[in-house]
Amino acid sequence: MIAKPTYEELEQRVKELEKRSLEQNSLERALRENEELLKATIESTADGILVVDKNEKISHVNNRFAQMWNIPNELIETRDDNKLLDYVLDQLLYPKEFLSKVQELYNSADEDFDTIYFKNGQILERHSCPLIRNQEISGRVWSFRDVTEQKQAMKALQQSEERHRLYFENISDVIFSTDPDFNIINISPSVERILGYKPEEMIGKPIQDLNVLDPGSLEKAFSDMMKVLAGERIPLSQYKFISKDGTKKFGEVSAAPLIRKGKVVAMISVARDTTERKRIEEALKQSEEKYRIVLETNPDPVVVYDMEGKVTYFNRAFTNVFGWTLEECFGKSMDVFVPGDAWPETKMMINKVLSGENFSGIETRRFTKEGSIIPVSISGAIYMGEDGDPMGSVINLRDISEQKELVIQLQQAQKMEAVGTLAGGIAHDFNNLLMGIQGCTSLLSFDIDSNHPNFEYLNRIEDYIKNAANLTKQLLGFARRGKYEIKPTDMNEIINKSSDMFGRTKKEIVIHKKSQADIWAVEVDPSQIEQVILNLYVNAWQAMAGTGELYLQTENVILDDNDVKPYGVKSGRYVKISVTDTGAGIDETIQHRIFDPFFTTKEMSRGTGLGLASAYGIIKSHGGFINVYSREGDGTTFNIFLPASEKKILKETMLQKEIIKGTETVLLVDDEEMIIDVGRDVLEKLGYEVLIAKSGKEAIEIYRMNQKKIDMVILDMVMPEMGGGDTYDKLRDVNPNIKVLLSSGYSIDGQASKILSRGCDGFIQKPFDIKTLSLEIRTTLGQQFKNSNGSSGV
Repeated sequence: MIAKPTYEELEQRVKELEKRSLEQNSLERALRENEELLKATIESTADGILVVDKNEKISHVNNRFAQMWNIPNELIETRDDNKLLDYVLDQLLYPKEFLSKVQELYNSADEDFDTIYFKNGQILERHSCPLIRNQEISGRVWSFRDVTEQKQAMKALQQSEERHRLYFENISDVIFSTDPDFNIINISPSVERILGYKPEEMIGKPIQDLNVLDPGSLEKAFSDMMKVLAGERIPLSQYKFISKDGTKKFGEVSAAPLIRKGKVVAMISVARDTTERKRIEEALKQSEEKYRIVLETNPDPVVVYDMEGKVTYFNRAFTNVFGWTLEECFGKSMDVFVPGDAWPETKMMINKVLSGENFSGIETRRFTKEGSIIPVSISGAIYMGEDGDPMGSVINLRDISEQKELVIQLQQAQKMEAVGTLAGGIAHDFNNLLMGIQGCTSLLSFDIDSNHPNFEYLNRIEDYIKNAANLTKQLLGFARRGKYEIKPTDMNEIINKSSDMFGRTKKEIVIHKKSQADIWAVEVDPSQIEQVILNLYVNAWQAMAGTGELYLQTENVILDDNDVKPYGVKSGRYVKISVTDTGAGIDETIQHRIFDPFFTTKEMSRGTGLGLASAYGIIKSHGGFINVYSREGDGTTFNIFLPASEKKILKETMLQKEIIKGTETVLLVDDEEMIIDVGRDVLEKLGYEVLIAKSGKEAIEIYRMNQKKIDMVILDMVMPEMGGGDTYDKLRDVNPNIKVLLSSGYSIDGQASKILSRGCDGFIQKPFDIKTLSLEIRTTLGQQFKNSNGSSGV
């Protein structure tokens, strides 16, 4: 029989039970807390957690796992690991390998780590370990970590490192790093190609010991490196280098500090070989300088446009000719440069340039800055850039003002030459007519006493003949065939003499004279030059409408090639004679015609138009030239330029003419019947026996038959078939000492001078009076005569 516990024992037992219950509750509460803590830990981790029991049933999975594998909740709730496995296998890049690994590890006590690759590029690291309870495997714990970004970053880093390695090893520039003591830490292989050193020859050595820097660049280089050590960047600096074989190289270097924890631990530098670029730049510079010199020394204006027609350059000649400076026009179009009526050909040139076509010698006109218009000949070409694309155009504008003026002057000279030839022929024929009239008048005067009622009429006829002869002299002067008796002459004397005479007849004109002392001599025919000066006085008087001022000036000048080029004469010393009036001036449109024969703006009764034409011909035949400067309303200036002579001016004494007779035999040769008739009568009046020949051939035959009888020959210069020159030569063949007096309606100039130079004894110009003829015959025969004052002359 079991004894009943006492009250105290029961009370003690209750207390023990209560204590045990409290301890159990405490343990259960701690267990729940641990489970909650574990669950919170599992849920809060970034890894996906899967726990499978030994029956391949899911015992636990966290939300991160479901997110990683994109598993629906209903599948997880089945707790079937095999269904879950089927679901995830479809997402994997290598499902067979994954399944094999899972099956291998289900009952394994080993831990395992591998990487899982998804089809979508996701990458998970998987860690697996057995779940051990009571020293038995009760399941397996799988943890999954998403390392997609890390793997991608690692791959990118590896690729970047590989690229940098390839870049470092293959870059054409030299990349190098140095420590704060300037020792080379690393340097790219390209240094061997540029400087000839292998990298291993330079790594670990200070730059200053390698002798790769030219002495002239050392100071600058170390100054730049000190700046980098102070934390600065050197964007670009130029140095000279020395290669291993001593060759000089040019390079540009950029550098930056490498900073760690606020301290510069290294310098990273990139050096580029610019030797070839320097060579090209220098060649380009020399080429540009060469072409600049070519353009600047080009006497023609040259302008360079871009493809938009904007000015990028023009040379000094452009400024000299057109007035604009490059600063005024750079970057601008030159529309203001083109006159309105010149746009058609200008647009044509623009279209040619835009189509890539060159052009040359297109004549047009262009404005100057002052607004005047000059004629130009334009040539142009397009120029290309290095890539072959058109960059712009180069336009050459040749000022052809002088050329145009020369063409006008040539045309004028040719026209005047043609008209002069005609005028000379007319004057010759007219002089022959005058000779007939003069001869008859002389014959009548010879037998009529001064008291005869017809004597005065005969004198008037002779005066009219002289006036007509003066007219033909002007024609011959224009034709350069006037009778010129050339001798050293003082132009001051001619100006004084002519102006005094003009001033006495035109007292309403105020004359101002400015004569240069020691004026140079000129070799001219004084009477012809005086006629020119008087013509200019008369022109001035008519231009001033009867009142005004006349300015006369002489001066010694020296003209260079440019001065005389338009006039076709030689450069050198000239005497300049200027005649300036205060008249109405000459319209610019007719100035080129004022030297034309018979051209005049005056009324028919006030002039023949021969004055200036005659002046032009006379001055030109004396080796000089005449020009005019005039503006309407501002008067006119005529300038005469005559070549200066070294000869001295001789003062002469005038001889009084008188009729001198003779008894010799004279052969008169002329093709004009009228001259033959009157000439024979005049010669017979003078006491000579006369033989007649009407041609050169007849003269030669008569002279051969009567050589001993004939004392001299009067020979016409212009005859058909055989002229005076050929006839003279043939007569000289018969008798080298023959006495010949040449006669012509033309002047002593030209062909007559050539005949005289071959030995002809004298020249007499038609028409001549009986006194002049008698004197020339005695001179030709070489006999002396007495003047009226009893002195001797020849």
